Amino acid sequence: MSPSVNGNEIQDADKPVKSGDLPPAVEDRPPKVLISGAGLSGLFLANLLEVAGIPYAIFERAKEVLPLGSIICLTANILPAFEQLGIYDELMKFAYPCLASTFYSSKLEVIGSFRTDDDEKLIGYHRTLFPRPELYQLLLSRIPTEKVHMSKKLMSFVQNKDGVMVRLQDGSTVHGDILVGADGAHSAVRHNMFEDLLKRGLLPKADQRKMMKGFICMVGTTDELDPAKFPGVDNPYSVADLILGDSESPYSWSIYNTPGNRICWNVIVQLDVDASEDEQFRNSEWSATTNESLIKEVYEFKTPFGKLGDLIDKTPRDRISKVFLEDILYQTWSHGRAVIIGDAAHKLLPSTGQGAVNGLQDAVILANCLYDLRPLSYEGIQETLKDFQAQRFSHVKTQYEASQFNAKLRYGHTFLERTLRHVVFNYMPKSIQMKQLLKDSAYRPQIAFLPEFPKKGSSAVLPQKPSKRYMEEQKKKAQAQTQQ
Repeated sequence: MSPSVNGNEIQDADKPVKSGDLPPAVEDRPPKVLISGAGLSGLFLANLLEVAGIPYAIFERAKEVLPLGSIICLTANILPAFEQLGIYDELMKFAYPCLASTFYSSKLEVIGSFRTDDDEKLIGYHRTLFPRPELYQLLLSRIPTEKVHMSKKLMSFVQNKDGVMVRLQDGSTVHGDILVGADGAHSAVRHNMFEDLLKRGLLPKADQRKMMKGFICMVGTTDELDPAKFPGVDNPYSVADLILGDSESPYSWSIYNTPGNRICWNVIVQLDVDASEDEQFRNSEWSATTNESLIKEVYEFKTPFGKLGDLIDKTPRDRISKVFLEDILYQTWSHGRAVIIGDAAHKLLPSTGQGAVNGLQDAVILANCLYDLRPLSYEGIQETLKDFQAQRFSHVKTQYEASQFNAKLRYGHTFLERTLRHVVFNYMPKSIQMKQLLKDSAYRPQIAFLPEFPKKGSSAVLPQKPSKRYMEEQKKKAQAQTQQ
């Protein structure tokens, strides 16, 4: 007998699919969701579907989830959803509020700073830093093990009005109603989806371009450090220090103290705009030799904790990674029964710390839309996935543009970028900065099929689309209680 995944039978590739195996055109049941990718977006979506009672299964190409040993920033834009799920307090056990950001020259001269001590009073939450592995493990621990399938790389999928069939690398297939591509910037779901749209002449030209690659980043997290040798590493909060290379240098480097007396550091190199993509690729291969070469170049760079090399020496080499910082916003997020979320749909530069937040917001809104998908039909699925993008696109576009602007401030080394940085740090009124902060914090999508979490802070919050199904269910419960 073939193994079953939430009612979806995994079949051998050569086993014929009988028409009787596929669901009828319209049914009064929740959709069976196949999630490709066990990253943050995929795991968070699985957590939401588990609560919503929507059947799902995750297929991850890796043998095990091994996230990079870096940090991730979550904000008021997503933390209310963690409160609704009842895991906020657990989340805070391995979190640090980030209370300040300081910008230095390569000689450690202060060139700008921002304090965020009042964020909790105004917004309700601090910008909060989490070690990425701990956040992964928290989300993964809440998912039944039988619903997560490792070493299951998606190769292709086919779909029609009756269902979607996913073909995996091991030759097996799995059937469902909806396929979610949460499989990252180089998404196999997006690749297959766009390939089919291109053949049909339906793929916009904007979605046929390649991701922009303007920077390379090397990142790592140290082992536990001795506060006597690294004063301040044991502070119960985080300070983000960004150091900018001089006019002859394409480098920027950052450090953040994190829970466990550790420091997360990164080095960002701005690529020559005239360099070819092949040259850029050769300069960014993920190999120990290339990392060691770059380590030698940056070893003597100064930080408030001493030389950058001192931190690198305290970092296991297997926790040092080097990647392109790519960015793109795709126009097409769904096709038939397939939809993409997170980095698969929009890859943001990390300059605003909103990349992960946007992926988690995608999961919330998609789960809300799927919860209201009744009855189940092919037409209803298409409308639901389009509604998901309609609710999310403008918000993502705003953050995408902000990440590009902030990248110029944080990583840019051209004359115009340095001039822009000088103007912002020295002449932009604090009132304008605060106004922008409050505007950015107003969008806080919550889980529509759970009780709304009370607003924190004094600043305004944007309303969101309610769940018709949830409202009807609450009305019926209230009527039943009245009749008792």
